[in-house]
Amino acid sequence: MTSEAAEVDVVVAGAGQAGLSAAYFLRRAGLRPGSGFVVLDHSPGPGGAWQYRWPTLTYGKAHRVHDLPGMRLEDGDAARPAAEVVSRYFAAYEDAFDLRVRRPVDVCAVREAEPGAPGGRLLVETDAGAWSTRVLINATGTWDRPFWPHYPGQETFRGRQLHTARYRGPQEFAGRRVVVVGGGASGTQHLMELAGVAASTTWVTRRPPVFVPGPFDADRGRSAVARVEERVARGLPPASVVSATGLPLTPQIEAARASGVLERLPMFDRVTPEGVEWDDGRRVEADVILWATGFRAALDHLAPLRLREPGGGVRMEGTRVAKDPRIHLIGYGGSASTIGANRAGREAVREITALLAEPGVGSAA
Repeated sequence: MTSEAAEVDVVVAGAGQAGLSAAYFLRRAGLRPGSGFVVLDHSPGPGGAWQYRWPTLTYGKAHRVHDLPGMRLEDGDAARPAAEVVSRYFAAYEDAFDLRVRRPVDVCAVREAEPGAPGGRLLVETDAGAWSTRVLINATGTWDRPFWPHYPGQETFRGRQLHTARYRGPQEFAGRRVVVVGGGASGTQHLMELAGVAASTTWVTRRPPVFVPGPFDADRGRSAVARVEERVARGLPPASVVSATGLPLTPQIEAARASGVLERLPMFDRVTPEGVEWDDGRRVEADVILWATGFRAALDHLAPLRLREPGGGVRMEGTRVAKDPRIHLIGYGGSASTIGANRAGREAVREITALLAEPGVGSAA
């Protein structure tokens, strides 16, 4: 199969914020799209995970989308769905820098191109053929790995259960009793949208949410990213950046708290056919359980390389996998934010160009 694979210096897997940032810096470093590097994206069109966001999440309601390097997002209409605004921006960006993203392409597995000879080229196997590469920039994000926690009795619930990844707006919950699980931004956004539409909402979280007053400044962001990066440097699964920053206390959040929409209960102990209940005897009947419980990194295609540490994560040195310097993870750990993804793309390409310039390392460009 290696002989049939197209040869490049770098494969970029994923065309969200992190992948496009990396592709931009690869171009600036002199690599040509198609021969020096290739960007593979499994989505049907530009926009990364943003294209799957629910239609009622407008650009004005979304957490700030930082500009991609080299091109500002200047015409974002706050009233338009964030999925439309960001997808249009990403499409224009791909065209402006001639990134030639190939899609839809599913990366199935990444393994040694020559079994028994680790450290050589990597073989990236996809449903559209194979690529042989010196380096992989993995920017596959988390959207494809929604996290569903398990609670006793979950399978007995007679109502509907869905994850944020399948939420399409409040209209389908009109008149329904909804339990929203999760203390992050998605959970609070769902609750505020469901207020006045659902018959009732109940919010449960494992820990009390932390609402942070005042502007979300750069120092706070850097501190949160540093805490997440410290985890991945030890080979632990990354926590979300939002869990380290807390939730910004916006006027909308303040109003929702004052009205009781964001009145939080501790996590229930079990699910029943009719709803949820706690060991202290409290019960809430429900028609829907909406799991706003986050996502995990989509890394299953890297399993043949055995990169995970005993702690369950991938140990990182900057953007580079500690066990394998040919692989960079961006949009992972501390770079799993729009501003962090830009920085990670730049740092990864700086190291990669140095690697490709080493004696004995050939270039496909």
